[in-house]
Amino acid sequence: MRIGVIGAGRVGSAVAVLLMRAGHRIVAVSGRDATRVRAAEWLPDVPVVAPPEVVEGSEFVFVGVPDDVLRTLPAELADAAVVAPGTWFAHFSGAAGLDVLDPLAAAGARRLAIHPLQTFADVGGAIEALPGCRVAVTADADEGFDVGERLAADIGAVAFRLADDDRPLYHAAAVFASNYLVATSAVAERLFSEAGVPDPLAAMHPLQAATVSNVLRLGPEAALTGPAARGDASTIERNLAALDAHAPEVVPAYVAMCRVALDVAERAGRLDPARRAAVEAVIARRTG
Repeated sequence: MRIGVIGAGRVGSAVAVLLMRAGHRIVAVSGRDATRVRAAEWLPDVPVVAPPEVVEGSEFVFVGVPDDVLRTLPAELADAAVVAPGTWFAHFSGAAGLDVLDPLAAAGARRLAIHPLQTFADVGGAIEALPGCRVAVTADADEGFDVGERLAADIGAVAFRLADDDRPLYHAAAVFASNYLVATSAVAERLFSEAGVPDPLAAMHPLQAATVSNVLRLGPEAALTGPAARGDASTIERNLAALDAHAPEVVPAYVAMCRVALDVAERAGRLDPARRAAVEAVIARRTG
């Protein structure tokens, strides 16, 4: 298949590399100045051109632009009169639906949303991480799902079908699974450092790796440990006192996640009401 990529960032470039290895032809890519650098390294024989030129030579176009650009680019491409009827367009956004591609559909294109459920720090890492990851495919009909599933298989990924209306909820779940994990890790690194732990990232890595492994092996309810799971009000009170003294701005986050952990433990039948009430009393006393 003749494939083009508009917005060849980390994901778009990695997908292009893997699809080329699978036998597809990458006809062109487009993007900002950094795209030329990435293309020179990873796609040296692929021209970097303007978005309309990518469309003109492609049967299938991946759109990897930021969400704010995704709201305007399809109309610009439709207005440029470069869309051949039947051309496939797929965006990589996790939260956006198919509707952002409506101007292209009105011009005769077919639309998909394809989102790898993975995090990518650079192109090389993305090339390694895409095979084996899950890919959410949203389409208007079975034909589109089939196309998306075949392309996912060509990069070594495992596709699943996701309803268009469910994409915002799906993406919120991905934010909790990845982005907030990084955010809480940043807080933990800072607190470990202030507590005098040497090389805090290396020190906490085995803990985090074992935790994630336990979640997969046992499920979140059985994997949960710690003072909230035990209803250990005195330990939570000491935690909050330490945070008040050293990092008061993270107290609201600690309290919010403590309550989430209480809910998980209670659903699992591991926390009796009296112990939860004791923890809630500590929280009220410390934050009220």
